[in-house]
Amino acid sequence: MPRSNRRREEQAELDLERALAGRLRTEAKRDGVWNVQPQSASSSVKSYLCPGCGLDIEPGTAHVVTWRADGIMGEADDLAARRHWHAHCWKIRA
Repeated sequence: MPRSNRRREEQAELDLERALAGRLRTEAKRDGVWNVQPQSASSSVKSYLCPGCGLDIEPGTAHVVTWRADGIMGEADDLAARRHWHAHCWKIRA
């Protein structure tokens, strides 16, 4: 049977930026369950204040974005209250 040279529509192209950025995960901390989304250095274009150490997260710095996964006010409210943390600050947070 001859091989088909037609391109298959169902094949998704790899988005390298998304692959390098990491995947959304859920972490349980002492104060509840949190969604944690790694942010790559190349996709970090704004400056943020880390709530862990109080220092700036400069543009071009890899970090994590977190929001509650078990909030009582609803998913939209939890997402609006998300915060950007240095990865180390989030890791050592109790």
